[in-house]
Amino acid sequence: MTVSPLLYIHGLNSSPASSKARILQAVMQRIGLAGQLRIPALHHHPRQAIAQLQQAIAELGRPLLVGSSLGGYYATFLARQHDLPMLLINPAVLPHRRFAGYLGEQCNHYTGERWWLDETHVQALAELEVPPPEAPARCQVWLQTADETLDYREAERYYRACALTIEAGGEHGFAGFALHVPRLLAFAGIAAEHWRHLDFSAFN
Repeated sequence: MTVSPLLYIHGLNSSPASSKARILQAVMQRIGLAGQLRIPALHHHPRQAIAQLQQAIAELGRPLLVGSSLGGYYATFLARQHDLPMLLINPAVLPHRRFAGYLGEQCNHYTGERWWLDETHVQALAELEVPPPEAPARCQVWLQTADETLDYREAERYYRACALTIEAGGEHGFAGFALHVPRLLAFAGIAAEHWRHLDFSAFN
């Protein structure tokens, strides 16, 4: 199996300092494959974020897209455009249809950056809408039912033709993510000999 580099795509008002990003960084460092992981700090505007991700894909070749929340929406667009595999974690579904009540000042939870969410963001997100994917061997979607930010049932419906994992409970950040990382590594084609010795609970 060909090993895919990993392109982690964080969500709205998130960053490479988020919990899942840090766990992935720590795991890849531990198994000696840190160079196979890219986690760009995305601009808040979708057009600039997509430009950053297009550049990362060009540099990495054919990565596995790992998208969280809004990053899952970006990954869905990019996977279709470049015919790439993707793994989505509590992904946002058609977010441009949800932002009507959220326009205005925003603050990045990790960097403290303040910015203004306006109609140009909404329009840019609308331009990224694509049909639901239909390739379960190339699209995994992980959902937790107690996601406090997004209704998991929307993703369950939209990604119904993908390989779905739905866990009861949890949270938007995906509780227990580290314990699922072996599945992510296997999906990327990274042989178990690299990571089977690790105690993944220690990364949570």
